[in-house]
Amino acid sequence: MHRYRTHTCGALRASDIGTDVRLSGWCHRIRDHGGLLFIDLRDHYGLTQVVADPDSPAFKLAETLRSEWVVRIDGKVRTRPAGTENPELPTGAVEVFINEIEVLGPAGELPLPVFGEQDYPEDIRLKYRFLDLRRDRLHANIMKRGAIIDSIRRRMKEGGFFEFQTPILTASSPEGARDYLVPSRIHPGKFYALPQAPQQFKQLLMVSGFDRDFQIAPCFRDEDARADRSPGEFYQLDVEMSFVTQQDVFDAVEPVLRGVFEEFGQGKPVTPKFPMIPYATAMREYGTDKPDLRNPIKMQNVSEAFRGSGFKIFANILAADPKNEVWAIPAPTGGNRAFADRMNSWAQGEGQPGLGYIFWREGEESGAGPLAKNIGPERTKQIAGQLGVGVGDAAFFIAGKPGEFVKFAGPARTKVGEELGLIAKDRFDFCWIVDFPMYEWSEEEKKIDFSHNPFSMPNMPIDEFLALDPSDNEKILGMKAIQYDIVCNGIELSSGAIRNHRPEVMKKAFAIAGYGEEVLEQKFGGMLRALSLGAPPHGGIAPGIDRIVMLLCGEENLREVVLFPMNQRAEDLLMGAPSEVTPKQLRELHIRLNLPDKK
Repeated sequence: MHRYRTHTCGALRASDIGTDVRLSGWCHRIRDHGGLLFIDLRDHYGLTQVVADPDSPAFKLAETLRSEWVVRIDGKVRTRPAGTENPELPTGAVEVFINEIEVLGPAGELPLPVFGEQDYPEDIRLKYRFLDLRRDRLHANIMKRGAIIDSIRRRMKEGGFFEFQTPILTASSPEGARDYLVPSRIHPGKFYALPQAPQQFKQLLMVSGFDRDFQIAPCFRDEDARADRSPGEFYQLDVEMSFVTQQDVFDAVEPVLRGVFEEFGQGKPVTPKFPMIPYATAMREYGTDKPDLRNPIKMQNVSEAFRGSGFKIFANILAADPKNEVWAIPAPTGGNRAFADRMNSWAQGEGQPGLGYIFWREGEESGAGPLAKNIGPERTKQIAGQLGVGVGDAAFFIAGKPGEFVKFAGPARTKVGEELGLIAKDRFDFCWIVDFPMYEWSEEEKKIDFSHNPFSMPNMPIDEFLALDPSDNEKILGMKAIQYDIVCNGIELSSGAIRNHRPEVMKKAFAIAGYGEEVLEQKFGGMLRALSLGAPPHGGIAPGIDRIVMLLCGEENLREVVLFPMNQRAEDLLMGAPSEVTPKQLRELHIRLNLPDKK
């Protein structure tokens, strides 16, 4: 007989009745039924109920066992007594009567329980992550993560992609988030950087003559944590393709994502064909470039209904600046004063002066509320017709410069959808966001800067771009780039672009943003040299693995699908990182600390 087990704790069935077996695992739950001890023995594969009574030679030892002790059990498989079967368990028809117990690993007092899924403070969960990972839900999430990555790999290879591994120690880059820096011992005063993404290496592979590559790549960014963004490190499906258009990238990546979500989405419908939504349309209709299409609400510009109207606040805003607008957020089924007042109070809690509204109820088809009285029935009916609302519905209004109020309008649309139960929770709604602006105005630096990705190709003929007057701010700020995002249920899964493969175009693009050739040469010299020696048109994308898994596991926080995550302050509470190093280590790296004063 094997030293530790003849079967796993998920293997025994009715066909094994009468068999002598050996199991090893953790004591998941112990129940004392007046002299009869029931122990749910757990391992990676499942649970088996093992039983001891006073007639068992192992009974006295069984009485000393506690939760999460690791034990070996020898015994005989028998049928569970009638009425005690557990159809929820694959092993639920049988139990093992214990003949012998060996304690392999006793456990002290547990800082958090493993049995059950009760909430527990995050700092305890992260410090004792090895215990947290024993819990059913988290254990299942991690196994599902592995299966999802296997599926992605298989689908990519079936699509003609080859997997590469790119360097982890590389050069610092000025774009994106802060780098994690690694000091060089043999090059005093110089530093490597951990890659924020392997994009430059992916592009260099295309210049090297490879055609379709992918990797499940670790990425490192020194940025603050969010529910959908892990601090420190995360994983991406990095993809690059040569001789492709934007549509070619879509045609290669969309079936992979759709297939994975259909495979692991537990039957939830998945968008059959991802719609393409221009960035400007997304911002106007949804108030965000990450729209949750499960929410059917689309905002509309209703400025004409208020221009010169009796509602002087909006009329004056529109008259003050031709760029000002009034947007409406339709609220189907929200046509009552209680809901309208509740939304108005929410807006004030968000730091807004309020949220104007009109609601339609039986007998008042021309609308009710202060706005309706001020603008009159004709304009109110005009708004209802434009929005497609009627009796039982409402609409909320926001006025000013769209570029300023859109950060409030998007959450307001979401709030209406959530409060009215309009968001379909049981499906995966995907879309492509396209036609991002190439540049934006930086109010802080009072200059034009890149708005998305500096390595993207401008969406205009190359000769026309090279002939652009750098002082023509209006034309430059109106430019589009061949950049795109994938969004699912309001979460951005990926950014990508058709890359800038012409050195003269790259120099011009960076010059418009205020970066001289010396900066390009210093930071991207290798890329420039590569592009000047025969580079094919190429493009790529990098869907976030952690976010994909989070959606498919039905979680709202990435820490529920990552093995050993950091906390919000980018600390690894389990391993104690970041940690201090010895003076000897600092001397070897030629580093002297200049720490801030303690307050």
